[in-house]
Amino acid sequence: MSRTAELPPVIDGEAVLWSAPEDERVGRPLLVALHGWSYDETHLFRITRRLHGDVVVASVRAPIAEAGGYAWFPSRGNPIGNPQPRLANAMTRAVLAWMDGQPGFSSVGLIGFSQGAAMALQMMRQDPARFSYAVQLGGFVVDGSLPGDLVLAGTRPPVFWGRGGLDGVIPQDAVARTEAWTWEHTHADIRIYPKLGHDVAGHEVDDMTEFIRSRIA
Repeated sequence: MSRTAELPPVIDGEAVLWSAPEDERVGRPLLVALHGWSYDETHLFRITRRLHGDVVVASVRAPIAEAGGYAWFPSRGNPIGNPQPRLANAMTRAVLAWMDGQPGFSSVGLIGFSQGAAMALQMMRQDPARFSYAVQLGGFVVDGSLPGDLVLAGTRPPVFWGRGGLDGVIPQDAVARTEAWTWEHTHADIRIYPKLGHDVAGHEVDDMTEFIRSRIA
């Protein structure tokens, strides 16, 4: 973690999974996918497969190797649901810097799971004009305020929040904080799946797929 504290995080562009070749991306809608703790870029790439004909999916690998996969917020010093805002902002700036080097798209949306869902919301908070919508699955909003919050409260972009009724991973205080923030700053579509834990599966995949398709129609 000392390395993360000393040096700004950087996105490995070679590790990004794209659903379309480079010469077929320009001018199409983009969906940036951000995986959760201990996962990698293949996780949401698989889950969004039904959308690959509709949008260009770019599934990004988090910079920190941990628990056999990768993390946006390492477990040490970052309690579940309550990462250090300074670190969350640094990670967000890294993804935004990577995006600055990509070609022009007709629109940009975000999808994230768990830590990646927190990243998706944090990116929207840091650069609200860049993103058309966000999908956060089993995640939370990072504590604290950002200048972009005021913008979002006025524009209220569409945000889909899906979570499992049996999810015992994200603490209830983080869920409550996220619910309050989401209603105040977004046009919210909140779905709770009673038999789902801390996972992305079943009807949630159907619903988030329909939500994204409706955003780019």
